[in-house]
Amino acid sequence: MQWAETVRERMGTTWRLLLKELSAFGVVGAVCFAIDVALFQLFYAHVGLGAVTSKLLAALVSMTVAYFAHRHWSFSHRARTGIRREYVLFALVNGGTLLLNLCIVAVVRYPLGQSSPLVLQLANVSGIAVGTVIRYLSYRRWVFPAAGVASSPVATPSGG
Repeated sequence: MQWAETVRERMGTTWRLLLKELSAFGVVGAVCFAIDVALFQLFYAHVGLGAVTSKLLAALVSMTVAYFAHRHWSFSHRARTGIRREYVLFALVNGGTLLLNLCIVAVVRYPLGQSSPLVLQLANVSGIAVGTVIRYLSYRRWVFPAAGVASSPVATPSGG
C-alpha cells in the first residue's frame, strides 16, 4: 500500500497548491477589481473623461498591478519562463479581455445610449467577470505554466 500513500501525498500537495493559487488569484483579483472600478468611477464621473477612455486607463493600471502580484504570489510556485515571455503573453491575454470589456462598455454607452454611471459600471463589472474566468484559465495554461510544461518533454529512461 506504499503507492496509496504516495498518491494521497501527491493529491494533497496538488489540492494545496490549487487552493493557494485560487485564493491568491482571488485576492489579487479583488484588489485589482477595486482599483479598476474606483479608477473608472474617478475618470468617468469626476474627471469627465469618456467612458471608453476611462475604462482603458483603469484597466491598464489594474493590469500592471495584477501582473506583478500574480507572478510573485498567485503563480509563484510555477515555472519561471522569463519575464519578457510572461509579460508579453500576460499583456496579450489581458489585451484580449480588455478589448472584450471595452466592447461591452462601448455597446452599452453608444448603440444603447446609456450614460448613467451606474449602468456603465454594471456593464464594466459584467465585462470584468467574464474576463476573470478567461484570464485565470489562460494564465494557468500559457502565461505561468506548470513546471516542465514550458520545456520540451524529457524521455523516460527505459529498463526499470
